[in-house]
Amino acid sequence: MNQTSYVGRFAPSPSGPLHMGSLVTALGSFLQAKVNNGKWLLRIDDIDPPRIQAGAIENIQATLIAHGLLWDSDAIFQSQNKLNYDTILSQLHSQNLLYPCECTRGQIKAKGEFYTGTCRDKAQVKPPFSLRIKNQFEISQINDRRLGTLKVNNQATQEDFIVKRKDGLYAYHLASVADDIQMGITEIVRGEDLITATACQWALFKTLGKPVPGCLHLPLVTFSDGRKFSKQNHAPSLDLDRPAKNLTEALAYLNLTLPKALQSNQQVDKILAWATQAWADSLS
Repeated sequence: MNQTSYVGRFAPSPSGPLHMGSLVTALGSFLQAKVNNGKWLLRIDDIDPPRIQAGAIENIQATLIAHGLLWDSDAIFQSQNKLNYDTILSQLHSQNLLYPCECTRGQIKAKGEFYTGTCRDKAQVKPPFSLRIKNQFEISQINDRRLGTLKVNNQATQEDFIVKRKDGLYAYHLASVADDIQMGITEIVRGEDLITATACQWALFKTLGKPVPGCLHLPLVTFSDGRKFSKQNHAPSLDLDRPAKNLTEALAYLNLTLPKALQSNQQVDKILAWATQAWADSLS
């Protein structure tokens, strides 16, 4: 990795307060930026208004600050980037790489797990419809900074995925890739549950003729029954009165054990200083 040009990011959605899974992702991406002498940016993925929870944006920022995870430059908001998304959609349309799709999730599921291009060659499609991309790239594997070469599900990554939803909102893959390009992101650090999403997004980077950023997938935080910590699964929010303990727990998920001399330390800056060096050593 070029030590002078690294740009990473943390991109939470404001659908609720951060939980331990969120903190592990934020911490891992923060440490990776620091060991590469790079920038760590905060992007608020507020592209889905119905899911936005009142006060969540302020809570996310306050939580990061409480844990010493200070972002470089002003926070970026997806809701302010719609012109960029429309520009990319226009580019894809001009290249004949978009088509309307009227299929429902139920119809797709009835035919199998993945979308098989039902509407790709239809002469007429009834509204409401989504817009799908004609996927030109078969991403069979990705090279992960932590996990090495990972094989991915070909059916999933060959899928003509949605870039604009039936409700008129921009799809996750489109918005994420468009913003990562605009922000100059050189490596994306995210949870292991998004490996397939990473491969799909790599296809979009290639379609747009842009360099594919590196990737590093982090261990997931799960409940005792194996379910992933998420807002949908009602993961408990972080207690902002115990940031040092939260960081210690998050480090454990990253396979880093804080020394006993620091375990009683309540100064997050000292914990993060130790963690940065330990993270560098773990990846060397």
